[in-house]
Amino acid sequence: MLAIALIIVSFTFFQASREELGLSADLQYRTRVLTDSLKVSVSPSVLSHSTSTVQSIVDRIANNDRVIGLGVYNSDGTPIAVSNQLPDDISTNPIVTTAMDTDTPSGIFIPAQEGRVYIFVNPLHSDNRVIGALVVAQNAAYIDTTIWNIWQDNLVRLFLQLIVIGAALFALVRWVIFKPLSILTESVRAARRGETDTAPTGSHSFLMPLSSEISKISTNLKQARFAAREEARMRLEKLDSPWTAERLKEFMSAYFKNRPIFVVSYREPYVHSKGKNNTVTVSVPAGGVITALESVMEACGGTWIAYGSGNADKKVVDGDDKIMVPPEEPKYTLKRVWLTEKEVAGHYSGFSNEALWPLCHMAHVRPLFRAEDWREYRKVNGLFAKTLLNEIRHVERPLVLIQDYQLALVPAMIKKSRPDAQVAIFWHIPWPSAAQFSICPWRKDILEGLLGADLVGFHTQQYCNDFMETVGNEIESRIDFDHFSVTRADHETHVKPFPISVAFSGAAASRPEPDRSALEALGIRTDFIGLGVERLDYTKGILERFKGLEFFFLQHPEYRERFTFLQIASPSRESIAKYREYGEQVRAEAERINKEIGMRDWKPIVLENRNYSREELDPLFRIANLCLVTPVHDGMNLVAKEYVAARDEEDGALILSQFTGASRGLKGAILINPYSAENTAEAIHKALTMTPADQHRRMKSMRNSVRDYNVYRWSAELIKTLAQQD
Repeated sequence: MLAIALIIVSFTFFQASREELGLSADLQYRTRVLTDSLKVSVSPSVLSHSTSTVQSIVDRIANNDRVIGLGVYNSDGTPIAVSNQLPDDISTNPIVTTAMDTDTPSGIFIPAQEGRVYIFVNPLHSDNRVIGALVVAQNAAYIDTTIWNIWQDNLVRLFLQLIVIGAALFALVRWVIFKPLSILTESVRAARRGETDTAPTGSHSFLMPLSSEISKISTNLKQARFAAREEARMRLEKLDSPWTAERLKEFMSAYFKNRPIFVVSYREPYVHSKGKNNTVTVSVPAGGVITALESVMEACGGTWIAYGSGNADKKVVDGDDKIMVPPEEPKYTLKRVWLTEKEVAGHYSGFSNEALWPLCHMAHVRPLFRAEDWREYRKVNGLFAKTLLNEIRHVERPLVLIQDYQLALVPAMIKKSRPDAQVAIFWHIPWPSAAQFSICPWRKDILEGLLGADLVGFHTQQYCNDFMETVGNEIESRIDFDHFSVTRADHETHVKPFPISVAFSGAAASRPEPDRSALEALGIRTDFIGLGVERLDYTKGILERFKGLEFFFLQHPEYRERFTFLQIASPSRESIAKYREYGEQVRAEAERINKEIGMRDWKPIVLENRNYSREELDPLFRIANLCLVTPVHDGMNLVAKEYVAARDEEDGALILSQFTGASRGLKGAILINPYSAENTAEAIHKALTMTPADQHRRMKSMRNSVRDYNVYRWSAELIKTLAQQD
């Protein structure tokens, strides 16, 4: 009934709109013809200032049934001759002077007491100059009457149809379907609960085929439950063995016969830079993508394709732009792609980080969409795709893992040329809601690029749900929510959550006490130490964190000179004005708080605005009494998991933003709303006063979570799922 009502209302709207357009167009045409014919006789009289002649023409024409009034105006907009019925406000309406000023005939519908009126102004000419205007007012009320009659007739017809259909449906449901369906429903409910194995009884004859099928399903369901229990038991037994680099190697060898893996990302895992005396130094960029994938590539080998951003990168590669890494013990190949400054500015700084990054993060920063950035984004994606296709030209059914939002168009480009390639793309940042993503001018191009992959991975199920909803709103496709897949043009793309983690095997290591010399070099000698580690990015909530720290010291002055917070903020995207501005704000806020709260040689906040290596971070993770991870929005955040993995003694406390993907798995963390300084301060106090037993219980729970789902298991599940998409 609702469908019928919607159809009839839609049809009526369409019919009324077409009728209104037709009647309006006809009225406008007739008025235009009338004024064109009158201009011939009116123009000479206006030119000769024969007011009486003009008035007689106006009075004669104004007696027409449809013509409400007629008027002639001079070039100043002053009436020369008007009929009695012409609306009084025509003289003050700007349409008359506008039509003469622009020398363009103009028409407008205006409301009147007895219905709408159509006013048409046609300039009068002499020797190619405007000498006045002819105004005609036509009765347009009949158009509204016609439209109302259409709506009235169709709505009455709809009302009668709904009464008849409703009565028929009520009788059918009440006397023919309801009772047998009730019996059948109860039988299905019992079968679903596993309470009965008997076939449904009491069903109407026309439902017997359905009853028979339900009986078979009940039997199959019982068998499936048994099989599922057995499979779950076997899986639990397998999980007792932690995933390690060695186990991942065996997994790849057993399941994929050592098929090569090709990882494609914008950022490279190792950067070569020129040092003093023309020497070359190697550094590892900060970021979760590098942290996770480096461990996988070291375990599996293969080829990693990335942009060579270091000023000495070209100096160390071979003739094919390749180099074996890691430098100290090479295990896989790094293939570098070269980009111009214009390409980097448009693709990375522009579209990737001024458009897509703020679009996907709810950090209250407006995304900037520029056509020139989009052109560079497409160009660079094409360059990465071309490089990858050249690498896999002699490889059968290659496994391709594309990383993150900078390369959203690459999957479709690869599948177009190599349909046999098994392509996955992992989106390392949040996926926004469908409404939020709809503001992107090139949203369909991005979605079509992603749907070229066989598998699209996200950190959480919520991001998968948002992605599926976005596709449903923007792309014509068949969406299967049972299997979470999208099919278009005979290509099926699966959408799955794979919460990324860190390289932690769960085996307790016997390590010496961490070296505290780095802290002493920074002037940190307090009893309690807090730690924050992230890129200098507005999504990481550093300013909000500082507000919470300030509030904590004001509420608990007894911790002054006893607690120091070390904030490591690696420089990030400094070519973007918003990031430079944010960096200045962070430094200024740290200086302000230190000035207002600091005492003697003690500073509450020690801000380190440089990159720290893994070797430098490891002792800091082990020493810090608490770690503050407070992004305002983050896809996962591996710093939280790195801190947990480093706590071999199962002590310490993790304060974690509720707006991170990591908060869903690290149940032992103290969850906070980073926007609330009071909430952050309370969490810091709770962490510093937590008993050793409570610390142990919470940290053990989190370490078990990271152990059971570390980066090796993440990659195994991602690759295995991809390989199954034939």
